[in-house]
Amino acid sequence: MAVIAYNESDVKLLARLMRAEAEGDGQLGMLMVGNVGVNRVRVNCLDFKDITSLRKMVYQRPGGFEATQKGYFYQRARQKDIDLARKTIRGMRYHPASNSLWFFRPEGSCPVQWFNQYNSGRYKSHCFFSPTQSDCPKAY
Repeated sequence: MAVIAYNESDVKLLARLMRAEAEGDGQLGMLMVGNVGVNRVRVNCLDFKDITSLRKMVYQRPGGFEATQKGYFYQRARQKDIDLARKTIRGMRYHPASNSLWFFRPEGSCPVQWFNQYNSGRYKSHCFFSPTQSDCPKAY
């Protein structure tokens, strides 16, 4: 059962985003990027008010994803990427991205905070950041 509304076009869009942002971090890294995307649709708080669909989330400006501005995002979704996207849409969560709304790839170590959000952990090249439960209860 899905935790957000979606259609088949949305699944492919999320799959492309996950691949473009984290293919180098393997399937688990891609799943974590999917967590962040699905969380942004679910929460309706902070920078993500009125982000009510995967399409709005992927193309959000400002605050969207760097990958949508680069050519790699525009490759077609592969079946294995689509399968991963479906897992996150069904609500599967992977630590440290379980409740995260942000991630980025730093040059060095992860900062304790990023835009006033606390680091929830690192997976390979990406640091993940989660809001507090009081700031964004639907993320939990």
